[in-house]
Amino acid sequence: MATLKEELSTSLDNPDVPATNKRFVPLENNPEVMSSLLHQLGMSKSIGFHDVYSIDDPELLAFVPRPAYALLLVFPVNERYEKFRTQEDSGKPEYNGSGPEEEVMWFKQTIGNACGLIGLLHGASNGPVKKFIEHDSDLERLFKEATPLKPVQRADLLYESRALESAHQIAAQKGDSTAPSAEDYVELHYVCFVKSLDNNLWEMDGRRIGPLKLGTLEPEEDVLSEKALTLSVRSFLKREEQAGGGELRFSLVALGQSFD
Repeated sequence: MATLKEELSTSLDNPDVPATNKRFVPLENNPEVMSSLLHQLGMSKSIGFHDVYSIDDPELLAFVPRPAYALLLVFPVNERYEKFRTQEDSGKPEYNGSGPEEEVMWFKQTIGNACGLIGLLHGASNGPVKKFIEHDSDLERLFKEATPLKPVQRADLLYESRALESAHQIAAQKGDSTAPSAEDYVELHYVCFVKSLDNNLWEMDGRRIGPLKLGTLEPEEDVLSEKALTLSVRSFLKREEQAGGGELRFSLVALGQSFD
């Protein structure tokens, strides 16, 4: 019987990047690592990532600075998720948005093992957190160049960005665990949840056909609000449990004001 890795590598519907494309060393889902990369690219140090230790315990949630601008969920890719993703994306038109009128900026992933970077960019490029990007930084220039581009051209912009590759390489060597090789197959994936300036909650995943609108929030609700968690992370975990996967291993970090 084929392994999950072999099935994902040979499936005609596989959204992963071609084996011939360049690959990055995977990022550890560690707030210090992700914040370091974000700051190196040009986000103000007043903004950073924080561990979310519970999505149900109010006392633990109270440790996370609010408002939370984005969530990065990391989970193991499995056959159940791939089946769901394929079914949900089937028949939908591929996203082709661009320009300043675009409600959310979405990036298609074409670099191997770069889902952490793509998730970070989704979190930084959408909603009010953009106002904390430093002037004339790599991040500001990147988003300015990306705005008028269609998804394929945006993906090429990221692929060719030396600033992104250099910053990612430095960040990937940090963390609490030994960094794997860029050639390793890592069965973990990042998905980002953001709230747009129009108060809509979006699921942002560079392996999908585009951004997915999950619902509308009240102006005072952030991505860690009860409604947002129910529409995003809780819904995600519930689907896995109902599909027979039991309790899903996952980690979660939130983007918000730094403690310093």
